[in-house]
Amino acid sequence: MPRNNRAVTALARVAAATTAATLALTACGSGAQGGSDGGPVKVGLITKTDTNPFFVKMKEGAEQAAKESGVELVSAAGKFDGDNAGQVTAIENMVNSGVKGILITPNDSKAIVPALEKARAKGVLVIALDSPTEPQDATDALFATDNVKAGELIGRYAKAAMAGKEAKIATLDLAPGVAVGVQRHEGFLKGFGVPEGDPSIVCSQDTGGDQAKGQTAMENCLQKAPGINVVYTINEPAALGAYTALKAKGLEKKVLVVSVDGGCTGAKAVKDGKIAATSQQYPLKMASLGVKAVADFAETGKKTSGYTDTGVTLITDREQTGADAKDTTYGLENCWG
Repeated sequence: MPRNNRAVTALARVAAATTAATLALTACGSGAQGGSDGGPVKVGLITKTDTNPFFVKMKEGAEQAAKESGVELVSAAGKFDGDNAGQVTAIENMVNSGVKGILITPNDSKAIVPALEKARAKGVLVIALDSPTEPQDATDALFATDNVKAGELIGRYAKAAMAGKEAKIATLDLAPGVAVGVQRHEGFLKGFGVPEGDPSIVCSQDTGGDQAKGQTAMENCLQKAPGINVVYTINEPAALGAYTALKAKGLEKKVLVVSVDGGCTGAKAVKDGKIAATSQQYPLKMASLGVKAVADFAETGKKTSGYTDTGVTLITDREQTGADAKDTTYGLENCWG
């Protein structure tokens, strides 16, 4: 090859290498720097499952916040409600991959703690979303609905709606020892103004938040106490199960059903009159705030701490005195799922 051609070829190779390096730097620069491998900051999200609409919306919020913050989202979920082992494995994998922070909705608020402690010991910021750990300070921070308040709102509403009539209450709960279920139940009783064990509570059943189990629980309660006129449910699937059982007995217009969650199916059920009222929570906001907190930690080194209330709103089209609420138009505009 002639000398001049070799020189031109060499120059062309240098130019190509320079261009490739520039493109590589641009690609790396598309995310916030600070990952253990020099790449974008990684944020882990671990939900209870990846099928529940609540957690689907939570993941959407995290993805949007990650895009806005220039961080990389790594997500995982339990295979089923209560899958602690799956969440422990996800934590270990994320720590090994170099995440800066982990956001988690714990399946088991106590059993998950040792794995979270190991992650924190390695400098990972850990934030619980929706459900606290036990103890709560096993995570650096908690972004969640005030579940006691959520229960209290519908308890106060139900009390006002009864207008002084003697109440015969059925509580369709979650499962023993699960913090979110316990808090909502306690909040409802507080709002209604009755203590645990009060004679007005004629039946209590666990549903796991499942519609079919909610129906069975309501059928069992109606057999035990046919005069039930108030039904508290842990969430809207359980409420719709209860409604099916009540309708089969011709009682759907005679029994007041209240719930918690505020998903789109639930908000529509309130609009359709199947549920009298629900307390709406905001999973997208929980996740968005969590991602941004990790991004801030990566940038400044400052860890967020303590509890952040992500809000709850009573949704109903049948307002009651003393129970501030928004209508189902608002509920459907702000629902999830």
